[in-house]
Amino acid sequence: MDQDIEWRVAPEPIEYGAALTEMEAHVAALTAGTAPERIWLLEHPSVYTAGTSATDAGELIDPRFPVFRTGRGGRYTYHGPGQRIGYLMLDLRRRKRDVRGYVHAVEGWVIAALGELGIEAFRAEGRIGIWTLDQTGREAKIGAIGVRIRQWVTMHGFAVNLSPNLSDFGGIVPCGIAEFPVTSAAALGKPVTSRQFDSALHATFLPFLDALT
Repeated sequence: MDQDIEWRVAPEPIEYGAALTEMEAHVAALTAGTAPERIWLLEHPSVYTAGTSATDAGELIDPRFPVFRTGRGGRYTYHGPGQRIGYLMLDLRRRKRDVRGYVHAVEGWVIAALGELGIEAFRAEGRIGIWTLDQTGREAKIGAIGVRIRQWVTMHGFAVNLSPNLSDFGGIVPCGIAEFPVTSAAALGKPVTSRQFDSALHATFLPFLDALT
């Protein structure tokens, strides 16, 4: 594993605004060459976030939680307890400078990590994110991808549903996709703790890095 990449795991939930401020500061330092690359694994209290493509107010159905505008790509999404967030602060100046390739690699990493835990996930043509089949056999979203790349340094990352309250997604049209449901590891009958998922991310990290080079 790349020894220059710092892995950080937050022991307690972190408010979204505070995490965003810290991430932006770290990315600025990384861009300037004064901080290491970082993988930051954490959880947020319940919040809705709006990406740069969240322009349809009708997709914010019930703002029952705070709503943050953020610079990541994508539309509205939900973060909350039982969801594992991964913020990836990586320097693509030392790897491939390929935005689509980076997003594809992040998707592949999360899919591989879920596979380590017995959850078969996949990409869906034309739909960014991580998908699986729910207990009815219907395609359902288990993970969201939202990234920002500035001066070839990455921000934001992924959110994977381990055991969130799925009804909390009802306040938005998740990622602008109304025709497919959202699911979780718990809803699939595959209970996964954040520690287990973090371990699976570690186990599948090197192939992810290889995809970036």
